[in-house]
Amino acid sequence: MTQPAPLIDQFSRRITYLRLSVTDRCDLRCAYCMPERMTFLPRKEVLSLEELHDMALGFIARGITKIRLTGGEPLVRRDMMELVRALGRKLGDGLEELTMTTNATRLDEFANGLADAGIRRINVSLDTLDRAKFENLARRDSLPQVLEGLAAAKAAGLKVKLNTVALKGINEEEIPDLVAWAHGQGFDMTLIEVMPLGEVEEDRFDHYLPLIPVREQMEQRWTLTPSDHRTGGPARYVDIAETGGRLGFITPLTNNFCDGCNRIRVTATGQLYACLGGNEQVDLREAMRSADPETALSDALDVAMKIKPERHHFVIDRPGGAPALARHMSMTGG
Repeated sequence: MTQPAPLIDQFSRRITYLRLSVTDRCDLRCAYCMPERMTFLPRKEVLSLEELHDMALGFIARGITKIRLTGGEPLVRRDMMELVRALGRKLGDGLEELTMTTNATRLDEFANGLADAGIRRINVSLDTLDRAKFENLARRDSLPQVLEGLAAAKAAGLKVKLNTVALKGINEEEIPDLVAWAHGQGFDMTLIEVMPLGEVEEDRFDHYLPLIPVREQMEQRWTLTPSDHRTGGPARYVDIAETGGRLGFITPLTNNFCDGCNRIRVTATGQLYACLGGNEQVDLREAMRSADPETALSDALDVAMKIKPERHHFVIDRPGGAPALARHMSMTGG
């Protein structure tokens, strides 16, 4: 039997990392991510758990070794753990790592199940430890549930990395204390520049905070040493001597990181986006619902490798500027 060809794009980058969105729905409404009255997809347009599972198997057959389950918020999808357990059974059989990005509001309920299914580390989105600020930013008073979820993840033995969007005028003064708290909990942390995806009610320019001065400010307080640690994503890490922890920087606006890109994203409707910052896409739902889904999926992945761009072109350069793309991050998958 012929071994399926690995996924290699036109720039000779081998694609081994899939970010698979299972839903566009979320129980928070973070102001930089989506409007308060967000219109979510009709459920009939979203792939079934069986389709998501079969699609993931097709990716694994083509050399995907790491899958991150995303949303929206993946844990709001009913019976989500069935998919987690099914994919967990592929660990050691083509799949090297299964991870998840979550807002942690439901981790208290699911942390042990995630660990039992084979997930060893998770990313948790958290931008502030101030309850009032959290409620204002997320439009939900959910910080207590998030902290309970983080405690449950820690107790379950999951390695946690916090993802924090740096926001001028909102959390910029809190960032060092948030880093110190995370490291004190044994969590890694990554800072992210706000990404111009989808229309929101606020002007992202007002809160865009480049990470270069943030890092410079931290270097006045702490000893930052570059680290060769990599997780398969775009973050570049430093070790902080005084906290004993690791801090990452994701800089889509000030320092393009596309040369080593090894990932693709699939939405909950089965649209493969070859780049987070581009409109290049392939319809995998059509392939999965064809007469020969295995062949159709493999052919579609070949097309995706031909259209994956060399880099994205994010920019936030003026007040009132339109988003780089019309689709929201919750649609694309984080």
